[in-house]
Amino acid sequence: MTAQETPKGAWPVAVMLFAYMLVNFADKAVVGLAAVPIMTEMQLTPKQFGLLGSAFFLLFSISGVIVGFVANRRPTRWIILLLALSWALVQFPIVFSVSFTTLLVCRVLLGIGEGPAAAVATHAVYKWFPDEKRTIPTALLSQGSAFGVILALPALNWVIVHVSWHWAFGVMGVVGLIWSAFWYVLGREGPLRDPPALANTSDRVPYSKLLLSPTFIGCALACFGAYWSLSLSLTWSTPFIVKGLGYSQTTAGWLATLPWVIGAITVLSSGVISQALTTRGVRTRLSRGVLGTVPMIVGGCLLLLLPGSGGGALEIALLMLGTGLTGPIYVVCAPMLSEFTPVSQRGAVIAIFGAIYTLSGILAPYINGSIIEGAASPLAGYHTGFMVCAAMQIAGGVAGLALMWPGADRVRVMRLRTGGVPAGAVRVA
Repeated sequence: MTAQETPKGAWPVAVMLFAYMLVNFADKAVVGLAAVPIMTEMQLTPKQFGLLGSAFFLLFSISGVIVGFVANRRPTRWIILLLALSWALVQFPIVFSVSFTTLLVCRVLLGIGEGPAAAVATHAVYKWFPDEKRTIPTALLSQGSAFGVILALPALNWVIVHVSWHWAFGVMGVVGLIWSAFWYVLGREGPLRDPPALANTSDRVPYSKLLLSPTFIGCALACFGAYWSLSLSLTWSTPFIVKGLGYSQTTAGWLATLPWVIGAITVLSSGVISQALTTRGVRTRLSRGVLGTVPMIVGGCLLLLLPGSGGGALEIALLMLGTGLTGPIYVVCAPMLSEFTPVSQRGAVIAIFGAIYTLSGILAPYINGSIIEGAASPLAGYHTGFMVCAAMQIAGGVAGLALMWPGADRVRVMRLRTGGVPAGAVRVA
């Protein structure tokens, strides 16, 4: 395909969207960080707290799909602003004394607002970067999640310990309003459209052909397993460190950032390596698919060692490495899907992809809470829950590794759109 230049102003917008994802994941993480004081004040069982963690994802996927289709036809700049404002406003009722039902409703509403966030941000940033230059911006967006936790958890944990867990939510509401004000002033819509090889026809591809492609299915299965690990970590890592391993809330607040530090390192390095390989002509089956799935498989194998680790520093290290190695899969999947998805359909396809794999967020926190409640001891319950997580992570990685063939899917889609592949337009990856 003919190379496209990166428009001027692309990186400032990418940095703003990085901050957007930072706020997004700090919002997600605060309930898990405050798990022990929330359960203590409200006298919640593990199953009830698991339900609270799952509630965030209840309408997350549905919202993601609906807004994804809207993003195909409307400027992403304004969609992003409305989403960010909704996150901020829904935090403020929790500042006051609330019932379990109120907290549950606020988390459901937050999930509705945050469900489309990653897909719309990805679609927005791809309007600024051509295909061969998308892996690093995607990694930057993904690192918004890691830095959202790395930077926010110690600060929010200080608020929880020294002020109140209620005000940790209030702080995130204020931060969301500040980001929205900056985006209103600085946010812009990207100018890039389909490259010439895909723009020569106005034919749209049936969504069934895109959603049933092996690469789409492989990406969805791999990220389903990875997101099981992520949602489990967001909800249950801090209570595991406090109640399972016996550390204080203050110490747990610092330890809970370690998987995200590891994730930041692996994601940024894999993004740089992937983009370097892709620009040098390495097939994206290798530079994206293999690079994304192998680390999460290795991470799942490390989690299997938890019960026999003897506790202490070794157990924490295995947990942090095992869950932290899932990050690269989120970097490579969206660029792979964008290889063969027309721009006019990309927002919806990435949103549907996100809606499918984030369904594991509904299941993982509640199932883990049920396992803990029914176990002989809390530590045994946590260990069993992480074994389930390891199995999901490994199975997803293996499925993705087997099914991700973006070059072949690109050829099929171009044939559907043009009746044949223009000479030299693509190379099967």
